[in-house]
Amino acid sequence: MVQFYMTYTNSPIEKINFNNHEYFIKRDDLLHEHFSGNKARKFHYFLENKFPNIKRVVSHGSAQSNAMYSLSALCKIRGWKFDYYVDHIASYLKDNPIGNYKEALKNGMNIYEETLPYSFDNETLFINEGAALSEAQYGLEILASEIKSWAQENNIDDLKVFLPSGTGTTALFLQKYLPFEVLTCACVGDEEYLKKQFEELELEKHPTIIQRPKKYHFGKLYKEFYILYKQLLKETNIEFDLLYDSLGWICLEEYVKNNKKSQILYLHQGGLIGNISMLERYQYKWSNI
Repeated sequence: MVQFYMTYTNSPIEKINFNNHEYFIKRDDLLHEHFSGNKARKFHYFLENKFPNIKRVVSHGSAQSNAMYSLSALCKIRGWKFDYYVDHIASYLKDNPIGNYKEALKNGMNIYEETLPYSFDNETLFINEGAALSEAQYGLEILASEIKSWAQENNIDDLKVFLPSGTGTTALFLQKYLPFEVLTCACVGDEEYLKKQFEELELEKHPTIIQRPKKYHFGKLYKEFYILYKQLLKETNIEFDLLYDSLGWICLEEYVKNNKKSQILYLHQGGLIGNISMLERYQYKWSNI
C-alpha cells in the first residue's frame, strides 16, 4: 500500500487564467483518491516509516475535520485502530452522516464525544489537532523538492507560492525548504494566532501573511465565498475547498492587484470531501445563486 501511494507523490501543475491573471495550480488534490492534499503530505512520515509497536492512533478536533478523514485513511492503510475525540457532534450529523464524518466512519474511525485522555500507552500514537507537528516536514520537504524541480525545468526563478492556512504547518515548512517566498492567509484564527502557530514549531524563516480584507469566522457561511467557489469552478473547471480556498482566493486576488507581475503557484490542498456538507448548507441558504 505504501509503494502504491508513493507513485502519486508528484502531483501535476496546471496553468489557469482567472480574473485576467495567470496562475499555476499545484494539484495536490489529485494525489490519491483517499489520501490527498496537505494532510497526505503532513502524514507522509507516518505512512512511510516503520512503527513496530503502534496499534492505535489517537487525535482530536472537529467532527468534519479534513485531518480526521485523512487520519482514518492512514489508519486503514496501516491496519491501525483510530480513536478520535471531539467536544460535540451535532445531532443532525449523527442522524445524517455526511462529508468527512461519514467517510471517516466508513474507514473504521471510533469517535468519542468526551475529553481527550491525558496520557497513552506505548502502543498508541498521538497526533495533535490539524497535524501541527514537526514530523510534517518530512512530506513537505518532498513537496518543496517537487516545486523546485518544476520551477527549474520551466526557468522560473521569481515564483511566489500561495496557500491558505489553518495551523500554518504546511506554509511554514514549505518556506523552510523553498528558495521562493511563501504567501499565506489566516483562515481558522486571526493573523496573530497564525504567527503563534508558526513560533511553536519554528522561530524563524516564517511565510509572509497576507492580511484579510475583513474579519471572517471559520466555518460561518459567507455569500462571497459561495459566489467565488462557483466562479472558480466555472472558469477553471477545478473545484476548490469552501472553508479555506474561498478566503484564500479573496486574499490572493487582493495581493495580485498590487503585485501584478508576480508569478503565483497556488497549492491546492484538497479537502473536497468537506465540500459535501458545506455545499448542502450553502445551497439551503442561497438556493438562488
